[in-house]
Amino acid sequence: MSVLATQFPVYQPAMRIVSSITNGSPALVTTTFDHQYHTGLIVRLYVPLGYGMTQANQKFGSIVVTGDTTFTIDLDTTHFDAFIIPVTYPNSYQSATVVPIGEDNNIVTQATQNVLPY
Repeated sequence: MSVLATQFPVYQPAMRIVSSITNGSPALVTTTFDHQYHTGLIVRLYVPLGYGMTQANQKFGSIVVTGDTTFTIDLDTTHFDAFIIPVTYPNSYQSATVVPIGEDNNIVTQATQNVLPY
């Protein structure tokens, strides 16, 4: 089963497909299209086998938005394996994804975001 991301989902903030994660502290994450996230969001990374950087799988942290498709995550990936897009998809047929799981409780702006109607 493959994981598909909808560009304008009903539930926000939404899961996004990851196209790259840098080795650094903090790590820079790039998504395949606009993520619509705000600084202070807490996200979890899902990195399936075959994408390298499996050490980042299930890790989470607060983000700082740096662009429409980029953000830094409070995670030191300096000594992790390099993130790669596999030539052939792993048996799970899943892409690397980032999923919002919480928010800095000092701001709580995204929990009240209403996207309906478009």
